[in-house]
Amino acid sequence: MAKSGRQIEDLECEGLKIIQDKSLYTFSSDAVILANFVRLKKSDVAAEIGTGSGVISILLTAKMPCQKTIAFEAQEEMFSLAKENISLNKLDEKIEVINDKVQNFAKHISKHSFDVVFSNPPYMKTTEKPISVRQRARHDELLKIDELCKAASEMLKDKGKFFVVYSSERSCELIHNLLKYNLSPKEMFFTENGKGRVVLVVIEAVKNGGHGVKVLPNLVTNDQSGEYIEKLHTKNFL
Repeated sequence: MAKSGRQIEDLECEGLKIIQDKSLYTFSSDAVILANFVRLKKSDVAAEIGTGSGVISILLTAKMPCQKTIAFEAQEEMFSLAKENISLNKLDEKIEVINDKVQNFAKHISKHSFDVVFSNPPYMKTTEKPISVRQRARHDELLKIDELCKAASEMLKDKGKFFVVYSSERSCELIHNLLKYNLSPKEMFFTENGKGRVVLVVIEAVKNGGHGVKVLPNLVTNDQSGEYIEKLHTKNFL
């Protein structure tokens, strides 16, 4: 019998499924947008910062499987859920999850080991101490923007790529910290909600990548009624 608040959802992509636990944190379109933007090669070793339920790493195994993905998750409850989802999809040999803050990654793996790092981190500023798993997944108490960019830079090999989605309101902070840690934005776009409001910024940065950034057209994620546009659904992922 399923636990209260839990259900298995079909990702409608290569037979993949995901356990969603409403008492914890359920993934949103942010995850699908980022997963569609990340580019991996078969030889790459990748890392995910803040995997949550594991959905992005799981989707990427269908889109463009790499050699190995190591995913970090600080919250024990979400770590357990990610492990469960990875096993559900029989991906234990492709995705390893580490239950620790990414700031401690060097305890587990050598610096400059990754070809690609990707992250859909918590990007709401912490005003009060979060007390629930859901609040910590959305607020930056456990991972400040400076710590995110520093960790990504230290994890990446020279010319390695960092893919990140963040609040558009904090896009200047994000770019400032990317540059601070020698992560040069090379491609970026914003999302808007169908009513003209810009919501997210999505960036690909390259470690020691030099100058010059390509700004892509805005991605409209919702129609005027607020419904998600069909092309964002995971069934159209590939």
